[in-house]
Amino acid sequence: MENSNSGEQREINGIIEKITYKNEQNGYTVCSLKSGREHITSVGVLPFVTVGDNVKFIGKFIVHPVYGEQFSVEYFETVAPKTVAAILRYLSSGIIKGVGPATAERIVEKFGSDTLDVIQNSPEDLAVIKGISLDKAKNISEEYKKQFGIRDLMLMLNPYQISMEKCIEIYQYYGSKAYEKIKKNPYILCLDNLDVSFEKVESIASDLGIPQENEMRLAAGIEYILRRNLLNGHTCLPRKKLIPVAASLLECDSNCIEDICDKLIGNLNLRSKTIYNDDFLALPQYYNAEEYISARLLAAKKYISSGNVLDELEIDYVENKLGIKFEKLQRDSIKYAFENSVFVLTGGPGTGKTTTLNAIIELYERRNATIQLAAPTGRAAKRMTELTGREAKTIHRLLEVEWTSENRQSFARNEKNPLECDVIIIDEASMLDSLLFESLLHALKISTRIILVGDTDQLPSVSAGNVLNDILSSGAYSSVALKKVFRQAMKSTIITNAHAIINGEPSDLSNKSKDFFMMHRDYAIDVCDTVLELCQNRLPDAYGFNPLTDIQIICPSKKAQTGTVNLNNLLQAVLNPKKDTQPQLSYKGVYFRAGDKVMQIKNNYDLQWQRDKGEIGFGVFNGDVGYITLIDIKGGIVKVRFDDRTATYFIENIGELELAYAVTVHKSQGSEFECVIVPLFDTPSQLLYRNLLYTAVTRAKKLLIIVGLEGIYDKMALNDKKTLRYTLLKDFIIENESI
Repeated sequence: MENSNSGEQREINGIIEKITYKNEQNGYTVCSLKSGREHITSVGVLPFVTVGDNVKFIGKFIVHPVYGEQFSVEYFETVAPKTVAAILRYLSSGIIKGVGPATAERIVEKFGSDTLDVIQNSPEDLAVIKGISLDKAKNISEEYKKQFGIRDLMLMLNPYQISMEKCIEIYQYYGSKAYEKIKKNPYILCLDNLDVSFEKVESIASDLGIPQENEMRLAAGIEYILRRNLLNGHTCLPRKKLIPVAASLLECDSNCIEDICDKLIGNLNLRSKTIYNDDFLALPQYYNAEEYISARLLAAKKYISSGNVLDELEIDYVENKLGIKFEKLQRDSIKYAFENSVFVLTGGPGTGKTTTLNAIIELYERRNATIQLAAPTGRAAKRMTELTGREAKTIHRLLEVEWTSENRQSFARNEKNPLECDVIIIDEASMLDSLLFESLLHALKISTRIILVGDTDQLPSVSAGNVLNDILSSGAYSSVALKKVFRQAMKSTIITNAHAIINGEPSDLSNKSKDFFMMHRDYAIDVCDTVLELCQNRLPDAYGFNPLTDIQIICPSKKAQTGTVNLNNLLQAVLNPKKDTQPQLSYKGVYFRAGDKVMQIKNNYDLQWQRDKGEIGFGVFNGDVGYITLIDIKGGIVKVRFDDRTATYFIENIGELELAYAVTVHKSQGSEFECVIVPLFDTPSQLLYRNLLYTAVTRAKKLLIIVGLEGIYDKMALNDKKTLRYTLLKDFIIENESI
């Protein structure tokens, strides 16, 4: 972990004499290298190195604030031992599982200087040695190939600026055949979710002599475009749009791309569907997911009896118990949730959606039904728990996510091991993507009733798909949209302005209400200064808000002067400044300190946490917000408190966190905060649309402050252009229903 200015890149050679620390999961290592007469402390991702290895390190000398000078390794090579004595020392080190000193001595005594060649290329010959079965011999060979397989991979990919961390990820994905697979088809690196850029892969392919007209290259380019568009939410693309983009990227004739597409469709590497005379092309995984969702929902509709009638007296009962009076659409919603196999409840803030949901839960419990509550994200699940008074889980946790040896996601819950529930209720269903919903449906019994709850005016899912809107717009399943804003909710200007945004009505930004303010600023620097002043002094003094726990800055974008990156740096400087006695870590130019507000930016199901009462568990999820409580550089750990539990990170995993004084609107989905400040100034034009503004505004519970230009607010509120998503689910549903 780099904590000072880097020096010039250098190469050092030597023998590893001691390993102080090693993380077996990601290969991060601290070791002592003997180079001539020097003993150099070296740190970096060094998988499979062991004491006695002869290595070449390339990197830079840095000065650690506690441990002093270290060599930060950016690239390394391990030199295979050649003499009999060196081979024996290497095998005796324990680096190869199943080979201890005694076994190593017997192997080297038998094969001498040919030992490593036998292990790599003729492992069956090892079985002649006492104590080594044929299976064990094969395992020894595989373990050995790991050591030098990843070395060969790094030698191959390092010239293309592919990091050691990425090499490890690639090796974990493809195993010992990684080198051969890439040499045969380097384009797999920009596919299979490995996220190596197409440009880098083109360089590798060119050096390997793969011609531009090679079909493998053209097919990979087409798939790459489809995969990149998953990031924009599209599960498919119109053929007429895909062809010219692919022809431009691959610098070839459109007719050639047409031919390749036809071949890919013919061998099922691409799927095609015609909708209103237009052909849409999709990757098989996404085509199959949306086809399965439509078929599975139809199966539930056919299988589950619609005769589960709810008596009006039962609704009267729950009215009396909850001390409320339902309006007609709420009563309809409660009835439909019982009478239908699939039911969708939507509504904005203040429309009684939560009250209706609680009534549905209460009545199902009264009938002794087993109910499971879930949401797509950790923050949304936590909020659902708070609103219902019952435990809600993330869908990933509910499905018991696992990781295979190839670092691929799988779920323990599926058709063979389904969830035991009569009813499942998914909140924040607008955040559901196609693959996640498919996995959930695989884990539900055919008799399970499905209730989706969400706000269709919020942003769609971050990942590809448009599940909630596709189900609703198909018209095939029972749904109710709650529209009436209740009188009590009308007292909140946050709620009334939120509905004004959605209805295309003007908001009165001059009205200095008790919970909604517009603070006009003409310059970006003034917007930033105002945000800092509000957080540091004005809001804590006037309302008693805690700047860290109660106030959240929500920005349309990461970029520009009023984006999250700059504001996080400015807010950290005033809310948690550097202290001379306080350790800090640096990652890609961002400093982390004890006391910082941070967000987890990827799901980590293996991360251990402990609750205040001692309960130990695993898993921290994308979007979880917490506070750094400890940075122990000597011990190599960072502790982060998330609500009532504290998670322990290794220092080298600090890249899973980012500062969260300011977050993007997308990252805030599914959450609510006491006070929200939204800077609107240098917002990129592509983000000036209604749903983004609405989602930001509806994150605030008690106070919302807009800082910047009224014109930007008005542009966003008036721009009802929906984010276009190409998907197949709606058409699959309509097609299945008609059949």
